[in-house]
Amino acid sequence: MVAQIIQTNPTPFQKIVIDPITLDIIENALRNARAEMDATLFRTAMSPGIREQGDAFPLIANHEGKMVVGQFGSFLGGFLKNYKGTIEEGDVIWLSDPYSVEGAISHLNDWLIILPVFHDGRLVAWTCHFGHQTDVGGKVPGSLPTDATSIFQEGIRIPPIKLYRKGVLNEDVLELVLNNTRTRDWCRSDLNAIIASCRIAGRRIVEMCKRFQTDIYISAVDELLERNKRAMAKLIETSISTDKVSFEDYICDDGRGFGPYKLRATMWREGEKVILDWEGTSPQSESSINFYLNENMLKMFFGIYMIMVFDPQILFNDGFYDLVETRIPEGSLLKPKYPAALSCRTHGIGRVFDVLGALLGQRTPEFLNAAGFSSSPHLMLSGSYRGSGKYYQLFQIGFGGIPGRPFGDGPDGHSLWPNFTNVPNEFLEAYFPLRIERYETIPDSGGPGLHRGGNGVRISYRFLEPGAIAIHDDRWFTYPWGVNGGEPGWRSRRVLIRANGVEEVLAAKIDDIQVRPGDLLIFDTWGGGGWGDPLARDPALVATDVKRGLVTVDGAKRYGVVIAADGSVDAVATAALRDELVTKRGEIGLFNFGGTIDELRERCLTETGLPAPKDPSLQNSVLLETAAA
Repeated sequence: MVAQIIQTNPTPFQKIVIDPITLDIIENALRNARAEMDATLFRTAMSPGIREQGDAFPLIANHEGKMVVGQFGSFLGGFLKNYKGTIEEGDVIWLSDPYSVEGAISHLNDWLIILPVFHDGRLVAWTCHFGHQTDVGGKVPGSLPTDATSIFQEGIRIPPIKLYRKGVLNEDVLELVLNNTRTRDWCRSDLNAIIASCRIAGRRIVEMCKRFQTDIYISAVDELLERNKRAMAKLIETSISTDKVSFEDYICDDGRGFGPYKLRATMWREGEKVILDWEGTSPQSESSINFYLNENMLKMFFGIYMIMVFDPQILFNDGFYDLVETRIPEGSLLKPKYPAALSCRTHGIGRVFDVLGALLGQRTPEFLNAAGFSSSPHLMLSGSYRGSGKYYQLFQIGFGGIPGRPFGDGPDGHSLWPNFTNVPNEFLEAYFPLRIERYETIPDSGGPGLHRGGNGVRISYRFLEPGAIAIHDDRWFTYPWGVNGGEPGWRSRRVLIRANGVEEVLAAKIDDIQVRPGDLLIFDTWGGGGWGDPLARDPALVATDVKRGLVTVDGAKRYGVVIAADGSVDAVATAALRDELVTKRGEIGLFNFGGTIDELRERCLTETGLPAPKDPSLQNSVLLETAAA
């Protein structure tokens, strides 16, 4: 720990044995403090990305910086190791540069606040919160340029600085940063909301120290971390083999015509430790799809998946990190070298979840999930109103289909992150010059299976003022794969219909597409893959899906189910169709990717309306040929 902590009370903490009741009270008080952080933020932030969708991640850590409650893993390891200054009571640290904290945050739009919590002159905890800002400057509105080749093009980089020093606000540095954003008022409000959320959690921790005594609180937190380690050690021992298992998935393209980019991982156990080795992952991109994967974040992703699949009652925290070893190649897509662009990293985050799920499930197919809505598609809209010239800017995250799972169907129209919610249409129409003409799940977009993949979402935006849109999307080239006989879900698609009726299929990653009043954007997100043999699904369930508009009559035939005119199951025709499909399909594989990469390239233009991305390994030669021409 390089950061120097200034404490006026040098008394060391005493280890105390905690009784189960006290431990339970402190654990739930910490859970409630984390919930208060969210509530404070959402009630006081202004941007729809944070206030309406919840694109923000809190944590409470112990005095050493290990997360006790939270969602994204601790942000503190890289900060404490690299920050050269002092930390005193009343200080509030502010930062946004991923390279300054070893990827603890992943792009410049994420403003992170770190607040040390002192009691009686000793550091007893840390509270932290980061949230996605609608705009932090840079070359395009929204600060997420798809064609960026350097992080310097993506907005203002905030190194770890003291926004408050011993309780005194540094107004000059705040004004300097706000002067570089296009949404100054939103950024100021959101930043204050993030700080307030950290302060409320800090107060709750001090209250616990006063109520139980500081040594009891510290010992209880240590026990929560140790309890998590014991539970995870058992899960790793019983669930992870010493034999190596590998899997690879892809980010479809980089926004510059090249792709797909491979994310490959191999997993095995050595003693009590699990190894996650990402050798074979594609080299870093010249574009902005790089994801600087913080090792602690990867460990948390692994832990979240293990806990949710095998024992959801375990409290998420950093206690088990010593049991996981990560190996990420330098200069790869997941560990790019400075100053690589990072703004479109969201697809890498989501694809890591798919890869981890496939690794953990291959040895135990009964626990294997299909691929699902493993990203956060972005729509940005900006412009100025005719007449008044008032500026407007929207950042919105799309939802899609959660994969079919061992214990049931995937939810329709859901977010990758459990706490995210959609922006209400009423909010969009009240604050932005657009009209939502459709907001619905897409029938048949979820992959057929014994357990159906969740359906994607279609949103139709009618623009009422001149403006420009930008889109960050994925899974348009590769399919969200099915497992255990389940079929892939549908891919994403974006169509812009001009007011004069001309239609254009839009690429998945684009900037600065001009729109005029009357233009219509139809944005389809992707569905989740199916789980298990669709021909084994109860025909009555398929008929119910048809009745609910989740599956069409034609789509029911992918399950081998024939729906009669009155909506009932035609039992005789269904039995005959299922026999025919069983004969045709051949052997069922563990994964169904919808084709090899070469096959997808060959079919791409016909299936998607877009040309296939070029092999990234040919990028330099293609660019040289283009320059020469």
